[in-house]
Amino acid sequence: MGELFTYLFSAGFLKSIVRMSTPIIFSAMAALLASKADIFCVAFEGMMLFAALGGVLGSALTGSLLVGMLVGIVSSLIIAAIFSYFVLVVKTKPMLVGLALNILGTGGTVYILYMFTGQKATSISLASLQFPQLEIPLIKDIPFVGEIISGQNILTYLAFISVVIVYIMLYKTPLGLKIRTVGENPNAAESLGVDVVKTKVIAMMIGGLFAAFGGMFMSMGYTSFFTKNMVNGRGFTGIAAQNLGLGKPLLTLLCALLFGLADAFGIAMQSYRIPSQIASMSPYVTTLVGLIVIGKLNERRIRKHALQLGAREAEEENGRAGAEGKA
Repeated sequence: MGELFTYLFSAGFLKSIVRMSTPIIFSAMAALLASKADIFCVAFEGMMLFAALGGVLGSALTGSLLVGMLVGIVSSLIIAAIFSYFVLVVKTKPMLVGLALNILGTGGTVYILYMFTGQKATSISLASLQFPQLEIPLIKDIPFVGEIISGQNILTYLAFISVVIVYIMLYKTPLGLKIRTVGENPNAAESLGVDVVKTKVIAMMIGGLFAAFGGMFMSMGYTSFFTKNMVNGRGFTGIAAQNLGLGKPLLTLLCALLFGLADAFGIAMQSYRIPSQIASMSPYVTTLVGLIVIGKLNERRIRKHALQLGAREAEEENGRAGAEGKA
């Protein structure tokens, strides 16, 4: 047990937190964009799974990492487009569509994998490619800090950059203003000439792009092959991180890192022969605790708003009474 605690304060453990947070950050940014556009989407799990398989197959069959990346992105965008069509055009219930696409991701990827490899569990027989790891000059030579930051997969750095991209896009660009407007007041946006459905579709497709990189990290960064259901709930975890982060990019990033810490801690416990059941449940316990915190924060915010509204109404009533008294 002492060795475990020593490891928890080491650079290696902190580096694993950053690594394990990568797919969660991507899915959280995708969920944040959907949330800002007032789209309830739970289909990121399916997007990530198809992207993970598409990247592996594309790179293995062509020998090109770029082609593999493009195939992974297109695979995710197809799922995002299907979700957008049924939810935003046909007006189907988003929960049903999202769950259907997630089930399709779980079973469909296995079927496609079997068609190409004859195997249903893993693509290890394919010579697929990986995204490279980057050694950052100067930083890599800094004791302790360099061990954590340098040497990560290129998609890990892209995940942190995506937080900045989402922030700038949402709060510094006309597109971001449109996305926030259609999410907050679609009628007002429509009265100003904004195409509500088109804007929401764009938000979903950009979210699908981020989800694609999260999925490809799992099969082309964290490992070098695809395995059945390898995303393992990280799409849902990203949604939880977005909710816990109250729709704010930086706070959402911090929550994603918290969930990454839970994943890294679970793996560390397995390495030190702590029962696998305890290790496996740690990310889900963290998610439940996070949801409880979300509920409490929302409850406090609603209560505070109600008190402010009550105080305002009381002031208005007193003002009217005073005016009537003077009259």
